[in-house]
Amino acid sequence: MIRTFRLALPFILILPFSVRGGSTNNALARATAAVDAATPRAKADPAHPIFHVSSPAQWMNDPNGPIFYKGFYHLFYQLHPFSDSDGTKYWGHVRSRDLVEWEPLPIALWPTEESGEAGVWSGCCTINGRGEPMIFYTSVAKNRSAFDHAEQWAATSDDDLIHWRKSTNNPVLSEALNDSTKIYDWRDPFVFRDGNKTFLALGGHLEKQGRAAVNIYEALDPGLLKWSYRGVLFELPDPKTPTAECPNFFKLGNQWVLFVSPYGHVQYFVGDFDVKTCRFHPRTHGTLDCGSFYAPNTMQLADGRRLVWGWINGFPGGRGWNGCLSLPRQLSLSRDGQLQQEPAPGLKKLRGPGLDWKKLHLQSNSQTLTLPKTNTLEIVADLEIPAGGDVELRFASNSTPAQPVSIVIISSELSVQDTKVPLQIAKDGKLSLHIFLDRSVMEVFANKTVCITKVISPLANDPKVKVSSHGGAAASAIYAWPVNTIWSAPNSLR
Repeated sequence: MIRTFRLALPFILILPFSVRGGSTNNALARATAAVDAATPRAKADPAHPIFHVSSPAQWMNDPNGPIFYKGFYHLFYQLHPFSDSDGTKYWGHVRSRDLVEWEPLPIALWPTEESGEAGVWSGCCTINGRGEPMIFYTSVAKNRSAFDHAEQWAATSDDDLIHWRKSTNNPVLSEALNDSTKIYDWRDPFVFRDGNKTFLALGGHLEKQGRAAVNIYEALDPGLLKWSYRGVLFELPDPKTPTAECPNFFKLGNQWVLFVSPYGHVQYFVGDFDVKTCRFHPRTHGTLDCGSFYAPNTMQLADGRRLVWGWINGFPGGRGWNGCLSLPRQLSLSRDGQLQQEPAPGLKKLRGPGLDWKKLHLQSNSQTLTLPKTNTLEIVADLEIPAGGDVELRFASNSTPAQPVSIVIISSELSVQDTKVPLQIAKDGKLSLHIFLDRSVMEVFANKTVCITKVISPLANDPKVKVSSHGGAAASAIYAWPVNTIWSAPNSLR
């Protein structure tokens, strides 16, 4: 998929380009060389995040195909290797043993010029019925509009997901499969299973100017090369919604959850899936993140937990990198069917020695706390906010006039910089804020129910936070840790 957002990337060192049949693939070689050349500048940029997954340099967007295979977690992403602006899409690739420490891998997919491809857009990765790792993605052809013409292609790997071979059956899904149904912006395949059946969801819209809908297909063979169109899984309730990009459809507990990206904040729906009719019936819905977060992709862990990554966008251009992924978030449902998100527990491994301030009774006063000497931080603030009270956390630097970063809770509203969202606070006034500052990226989690991601001006390495209150509010405890880089030394994870 493609959009017009602006964003920015952190660094990683791409390994040498792969070789096919003893000769270098020219398209891959050019792409690898372009990223390698841009990497030193991107790595040296003080705004470049260090504990968010990113490309070593240039433009990146959507997370694609997270999967666990042979002892490694693999995560792919949309990459334009030739500049830090949006452009022709390739698939970048990283992997991890523990979802905390990551290493870069060679570019996984690129447009097959001899087959007429102009871009490899977003998709997923799964294991087919023959035990083969298999990528599904949207293939965009040269001189064809992706708005009204696209195909879904597949690729398989017979090693450690490093080298990929595009299927001779491509396209495995073409528009002819949709019978008389015209689907615009038909893209972003996501494979899911229910019982012994395998399905694939695809986004798009049913009219040129709206009727966003997720369509569903059922696999007819173990190799996932033959599919049958089962109709519209779900049509978004507002007919003016422009489209439904990057659908993710999965089970969480005994409920089904659908994510869609409609050229705006990502929406989620929770409800029931009728496997016989292939229709989804939601009961609740909400917003996944109210900030600079888009096109999420999820995976289920062996223990049943579900994680999600999103694309963080909105970075300034001209820095040799643009874009990163969110932290992995663990998903759950509240008793009333609302989606809950919290940072993946394994991220605690990145913490350095911490500081804490307990029993801070502000009572219409303020205190300034000196944080660990870094601008890569994790902060937990356990607040008590009586009715009518408010609290502000204002992050700034001691030595430089860097733009302060403010988080304000007032009445039933959470404000992070220029973003304001409704927030329900417990009757006892308790509110837990979980905050991550990674140079130019901030992620805020409030009571697991509200998330706001922002691109910020980096603080200096002498940060402080001023905690203020009115109306009797009190901050009961604040904890802060420096956060280390996620990037491993070359070859250390092998």
